[in-house]
Amino acid sequence: MDESALAINVENARVYLGGHEVLHDISWQVRKGERCFILGANGAGKTTLVKMLMGYAWPLFGAKVQVLGATFGRVNLMELRKSIAWVSPFMHKWLEQGEWLGSDVVLSGPDASIGLLREPTQAELERADSIMQSLKAEHLMTRPVAAMSSGEQVKVLIARALMTDPQLMILDEPSVYLDIAGREFLLKTIEELALARPELTMIFITQRIEDILPVFDRGMILKSGDIVAYGDRDSVLTEENLKNAFELDIRLIRTDKGRLWSVIA
Repeated sequence: MDESALAINVENARVYLGGHEVLHDISWQVRKGERCFILGANGAGKTTLVKMLMGYAWPLFGAKVQVLGATFGRVNLMELRKSIAWVSPFMHKWLEQGEWLGSDVVLSGPDASIGLLREPTQAELERADSIMQSLKAEHLMTRPVAAMSSGEQVKVLIARALMTDPQLMILDEPSVYLDIAGREFLLKTIEELALARPELTMIFITQRIEDILPVFDRGMILKSGDIVAYGDRDSVLTEENLKNAFELDIRLIRTDKGRLWSVIA
């Protein structure tokens, strides 16, 4: 495959953390503009894989990790991370530490901080307004973040991530702390974003089958640090693969809109 067409190229990556091998000989490619999901139970290695893509965890010698055409070991990771939007539920803890408005969080994106620490430029103000309008969330700009629902907070974090005009967005279990209404609110936002930004490569990481929207048409399943299924959506999300990944007798129900819901037989 032509490397110039790839947003992510990982070859033969083994990652050790705390003296244990967490990822085993991972090889994985994602094309630019692709929408890919990563599904796995707790402990499957999803978080470690994200850390590796962000340069916070390193594979053993002999592996190759390329993100947005940059080869790890030969790139300034601080600069590379400016092109990657990483949205994680762990950021909620940072939001709770300040008395910020939604606009303060959104406008902090270019500085990679949480909360506005300087006067924004006029161009930044206009970009923030445009992004929030595209997410149908302009009303959140003047609201205190502490008064927002978890779903609204994630929406603000997505807008913050988009302030740097990223080429790659990693949505790392963004709905893990949300109730049903908050989750559906967030998933609708992600679907609208995917449709509005076809050039944006998106990685969606989850342990919930029902969270994987039809727009994520390629993906993989991780189990105990191994890729056990990889390819197009329909070939990966099968009852056989899910039974193996979660060690449960899972049955799938498909809705008219293409969403999959799991039940235990």
